[in-house]
Amino acid sequence: MQWYVLRVASNKEMRVRDALEKKMRTEGITSVGRIIVPVEHVKRIRGGKQRVVTRKLYPGYVFMELETKEGGHPHDDAWYIIKETMGVGDFVGTDGIPTPMRDTDVAKMLKEAEKPEEAPNIKVEFQKGDIVKINEGAFENFEGVVDSIDSERGVVRVIVSIFGRSTPLDIEYWQIEKV
Repeated sequence: MQWYVLRVASNKEMRVRDALEKKMRTEGITSVGRIIVPVEHVKRIRGGKQRVVTRKLYPGYVFMELETKEGGHPHDDAWYIIKETMGVGDFVGTDGIPTPMRDTDVAKMLKEAEKPEEAPNIKVEFQKGDIVKINEGAFENFEGVVDSIDSERGVVRVIVSIFGRSTPLDIEYWQIEKV
C-alpha cells in the first residue's frame, strides 16, 4: 500500500474521513488502509482565558493509504465508494491516475499526525523586531517594536515611545497587530 492525497471540500475533511472509514468497513474493502487528517492543537489566549483549538495542517486534503491496480488506478470497488462520498474531489495526480506520495513526505505527514496533544503551543505570529500597533487597552493606537515573546503565557513585550522615552510593555498577543 502507498499513501495518496485526496482533495476534499474545505471544512469537510473530518466528515469525509469518517464517512470513508465507515463505508470501507461496512463494504469490507481491504484495498484501503488508514485515512488521516493531520491536525495540530494550538493554545489561544483571549481576555486572560486559555482554550485549546484544533487546526488542520493541510486544509482541503485527506491522506489515505491505498492499494492500486497495475496501471496505478485504485480498485474499482474502492474507487466507486471514494467518488460517491459527499465532499470528495479527486486524487492529486496526472491524467486521472493518483500519484503516490514520496516516502519523505509520508514520514513528515505521519510524524505531524501522531504528535501528542498533551502539550499544545500558543500560536504567535510575531517575531522580534516586528513593528506592531496596539489595538486594545490603555495604550491603544500606540506603535512599537516587538522586543521578546513569551509563548508560554501568550505575552509579547513591546517597546513603545511614551513622551520621548522607550518604555517596555507586556501585552497579550491578541491585543496587537503587525503594521
